[in-house]
Amino acid sequence: MSSDARPQHRVPQPLTQDEEAVVRSLGRIVYALPRAVDADMMREQRLSLTEYLALVHLSEAPGRKLRMGDLAVAVELTGSGMTRLADRLEKEGLIQRVRSRQDARSWNAVLTDAGFDRLTKAWPTNLASVRRHFLDHLTGLDLGRLAAALRSIAT
Repeated sequence: MSSDARPQHRVPQPLTQDEEAVVRSLGRIVYALPRAVDADMMREQRLSLTEYLALVHLSEAPGRKLRMGDLAVAVELTGSGMTRLADRLEKEGLIQRVRSRQDARSWNAVLTDAGFDRLTKAWPTNLASVRRHFLDHLTGLDLGRLAAALRSIAT
C-alpha cells in the first residue's frame, strides 16, 4: 500500500476562545430553551411545549393525521410517552385516535377542530416566547447561514 492510500490522521487543534464559548453555550441552550418556552406555555396556556408541538405537527400533516409512531418521532417521545401524551390530548378532545386503514395494527392521531382551535389560541404565546428567549438574541446574524449550519450539524 502506498503512503498516499493511508488515511490521513489530523491532530485535533485546541478550540479558540470563541469556539469554546459557542460549544459550551450550545450545550446549555439545548436544555435551557425548551424549558423556558415550556414554562411560558404552561403559565400562559396550561399547555406543555410537547403538547403544543404535537398539535403543530398534526396541523401540518395531510388530513391533520399522523401515525402515532411518526408523531412520537416528531416530538421526540418514546412510544409509551406518546401514548400518555395522546391519552391527555384525547381526553381534552384535542385529538382522536383512529385505526390505520393501511395497517390494522397501527393507530393514527387526528387533530380535531377543537385541537386546531387550541393550537391557534396557543400560537401567539409560543411565538412570543421563542422570540424573547432565542430569536431576539440573534439580531444582526445571518439567520440563513445559521439555519444551514444547524441543519448540517443535525444530519
